[in-house]
Amino acid sequence: MAENETLESITEHERILQEIESTDTACVGPTLRSVYDDQPNAHKRFMEKLDARIRNHDREIEKMCNFHHQGFVDAITELLKVRADAEKLMGQVTDTNQRLQEAGREVTTQTEEVIRCRIQQRNMATTVEKLQLCIPVLEMYSKLKEQLEFKRYYAALKTMEQLENVYIPRVSHYRFCQIMAETLPKLREEIKDVSMSDLKDFLESIRKHSDKIGETAMAQWAKAGTLLVASTTGERSEERGDRETFENYYRKQRKKQARLVLQPQSNMHETVEGYRKYFNQIVGFFVVEDHILHATQGLVTRAFTDELWNMALSKIIAVLRTHSSYCTDPDLVLELKNMIVIFADTLQGYGFTVNRLFDLLFEIRDQYNETLLKKWAQVFRSIFDQDNYSPIPAETEEEYKSIVCRFPFHDAEIEKQAFPKKLPMSHSVPQIYTQVKEFIYASLKFSESLHRSSTEIDDMLRKSTNLLLTRTLSGCLQNLIKKPHIGLTELVQIIINTTHLEQACKYLEEFITNITNVSPETIHTTRLYGLATFKDARHAAEGEIYTKLNQKIDEFIQLADYEWGMSESDGRASGYLMDLINFLRSTFQVFTHLPNNNNDHAAMSGKVAQTACMSACKHLASSLMQMLLDPDLKQISLGAIQQFNLDVIQCELFASSEPVPGFQGDTLQLAFIDLRQLLDLFMVWDWSTYLADYGQPSSKYLRVNPSTALALLEKMKDTSKKNNIFSQFRKNDRDKQRLIETVVKQLRSLVNGMSQHS
Repeated sequence: MAENETLESITEHERILQEIESTDTACVGPTLRSVYDDQPNAHKRFMEKLDARIRNHDREIEKMCNFHHQGFVDAITELLKVRADAEKLMGQVTDTNQRLQEAGREVTTQTEEVIRCRIQQRNMATTVEKLQLCIPVLEMYSKLKEQLEFKRYYAALKTMEQLENVYIPRVSHYRFCQIMAETLPKLREEIKDVSMSDLKDFLESIRKHSDKIGETAMAQWAKAGTLLVASTTGERSEERGDRETFENYYRKQRKKQARLVLQPQSNMHETVEGYRKYFNQIVGFFVVEDHILHATQGLVTRAFTDELWNMALSKIIAVLRTHSSYCTDPDLVLELKNMIVIFADTLQGYGFTVNRLFDLLFEIRDQYNETLLKKWAQVFRSIFDQDNYSPIPAETEEEYKSIVCRFPFHDAEIEKQAFPKKLPMSHSVPQIYTQVKEFIYASLKFSESLHRSSTEIDDMLRKSTNLLLTRTLSGCLQNLIKKPHIGLTELVQIIINTTHLEQACKYLEEFITNITNVSPETIHTTRLYGLATFKDARHAAEGEIYTKLNQKIDEFIQLADYEWGMSESDGRASGYLMDLINFLRSTFQVFTHLPNNNNDHAAMSGKVAQTACMSACKHLASSLMQMLLDPDLKQISLGAIQQFNLDVIQCELFASSEPVPGFQGDTLQLAFIDLRQLLDLFMVWDWSTYLADYGQPSSKYLRVNPSTALALLEKMKDTSKKNNIFSQFRKNDRDKQRLIETVVKQLRSLVNGMSQHS
């Protein structure tokens, strides 16, 4: 049993030794541990086994050494031989090394110098590279300081933005850059404060100088149509700090200033300077706005400027519309128009829309025309007041030519006459014609520079001229005709004058055509219809002639002083009536002055004279009839009837004497036919014939109305008056009295029958 254990132990120890010999020393630990983990005292036996193995290996080593010993000895011998050569070689190598070291020492020194230079070069290149990054930062910072020193704050802010966003981030690890970065916000705040102060000063400055800027702008635009705003304005307009704060503040303040600028003085309409100052302030305001719009970014925008302009334009139009309506001086309105044109053109040159201003000018044009019409109304009245209403005398050829140069008058008959001679019209005619041309010139002045075509201008001139003729001149003529001091002679001359003015209208047409170069044959061209003015004036003058004649007749009639109870007539016509007839004769001689050098004038002359004469005779007859039938006249004697008959005879003689040529037969005498038949009836006492033929077309007393005969017969009845015609009838024949009563009854019957029939 012990032997078996010993064999096993030996076998195990052999295995362990093999493992130790073949295993890496790093892993021999577990193998050795197994020696101690076996049977007790096993390690002693293992050590014995190990020693035996070592001795065995030693013997093998010794055998190996003995086998190679001779070779080793030979090698040592050879090595000893080489030793001397090696020592000699070592000496040579040492000497060579020494010489090499001495020779290389200089090279080494130079090499070290080169290395040092290379290092310096590299350091310099690095330094230059870093400086290239830093220098722009320093330069920008220096530029910033300079800009701040010269108060160019907008540029300084742009420099700050570049420093913060571009330059400083490249070298932010340097301390000086960190200091810069910490300083910039403080500088920005300082700029903001200073800029705000300067902005306020700037706003105040441009508010004060807007009128001067505007005056310069409008003056230069009027000359050349262009303008450059002073660079200082643009520079100051760039000054700002915080964008949003400054933009809001600027826009708010400018809106306030705009409202102040747009507020006119209450008496602006009284002088040209009032309007000029108003326009200058507005132009200056918007010229500054436009320059700031183009010289800065963001402070103002086109939308903001347009909004401000549209607000201003509405206010401007309202102001001008109101104040222009107060203007009564056409020269001031014309000045206003010229300023509005320059004002509009100037602002249009800066890109502002001004169409509404030109539309306003058409409204103001109507106002201008109204002021012109009022001014020319005074001119016309003055001309009429100073006229003597007599034909214009021309003593010499020069005087004649001076008249026809001012007025288009051509008359072959008058031109053939020797000097001195007279033109049919009075002095007011050429003066009126000249003033109408002056009015056309004045009206044309407003149409200039309105950017309108010749056709439009021609239409404006013709319309305004028509207004002058149909309203202003017509009104002046109508007022002139109605004036108390205008007598029949003056009225006749007015008829002559209006005839020549009417004929001159075609020359006014030519005058306008020459000004506008627009043919009157052009479609839609307004024609002068003012000639109706002169026709109306002639009709009014003719009517006034008839009225004044009748008034004069009434004045003479009022002088009549009949003795209605007279027993017999004086045998001659009454004095007042003879004076009246003499007046009528001399008056109708005036009508010989009417133009009669052509058929038209002759026809007009005859018509007016005939109508006037017929009207006068009818009015005279009517007045005499009313005198007989006056209700206040209670009694009329036969003697009074006889006296009245003598006066009517004079009237009939006047009518038959052809005071005005052209009447056919006894046309004029027929004005007195009612009186004649009535007086014949009473003078002849032909009642039987009257009553028998009453109602017959062939009646001798056809024009005698029964009521008229009855009224007059009632006045002649005997009512205890001695001189009554019927008193002698009672003495001579009472039958005749009964006849009278019968006539009265029959007349009353006729009157009653007429009333029932009617």
